[in-house]
Amino acid sequence: MISKPVEASSPILFFDTGVGGLSVLREAQKLLPNAPIVYAADYAGMPYGTKSEEELSTRIPLLLGRLVERYKPQLVTIACNTASTIALDVVRSVLDIPVVGTVPAIKPASQMSKTGVIGLLGTQATIRQPYVDRLAAEFAADKTILRFGAPDLVNAAEAKLRGELPDPELIDAAVAGLLSQQRGDEIDTIILACTHFPLVQDELQKSFVRAIQFIDGSQGIARRIAYLTREVIWPEVPKSGVFVTTGDLIQLELYQKTLEQFGLTRLEAL
Repeated sequence: MISKPVEASSPILFFDTGVGGLSVLREAQKLLPNAPIVYAADYAGMPYGTKSEEELSTRIPLLLGRLVERYKPQLVTIACNTASTIALDVVRSVLDIPVVGTVPAIKPASQMSKTGVIGLLGTQATIRQPYVDRLAAEFAADKTILRFGAPDLVNAAEAKLRGELPDPELIDAAVAGLLSQQRGDEIDTIILACTHFPLVQDELQKSFVRAIQFIDGSQGIARRIAYLTREVIWPEVPKSGVFVTTGDLIQLELYQKTLEQFGLTRLEAL
């Protein structure tokens, strides 16, 4: 176990492969605007969605152990569906601080859907996990969930946050992957089961043409973070946030304007 004393000034650590977790951070900052933030992106390991469960269940706990030792956070948020569905239990077993995971929003989607046909967009690794099967069986047994692995949407979201226009072919391919399935024309609700995907939600809606309800887990995660840190007295003035990458610092220059909008002005390499 990795132990450390928790201080009120200790940051909240967000972890993802890239900038997708900013969709979670955005919601958390609405509730905790002054909380110190460290955001870690495993660009050296991207993409997670095409890696094996064995590789990720080893890599992610090791990386988070190093990050906890360096930044001494009071709470870790794994802002990545793939990482959470594969490695959350392992991470919790090696860290002695709260760890909040990210899982597909199947329960609320089931409550929202009127047609009973729900689309689920995620990475290939996420949509095949038994954890997703269990959520579907528990909360949407009377619904039809159509899954499609759309890892290229990660690239579209990364491009958008670099200030580029996402490739419309990547967006259209993800939408077609759902609509082409049996009963795909009845989908009225889409679960965005990758934290990158809410960043291109507007583009997805345009590709669908008809109105679709989108849902992801970011608001629920933010509420959970706020609850677990409810006794913390945060600084009166927010501190500069840290963005740390396992990749090359030079590639972060393209994201700098976006990161500054989240208060992430210190760039570091792990």
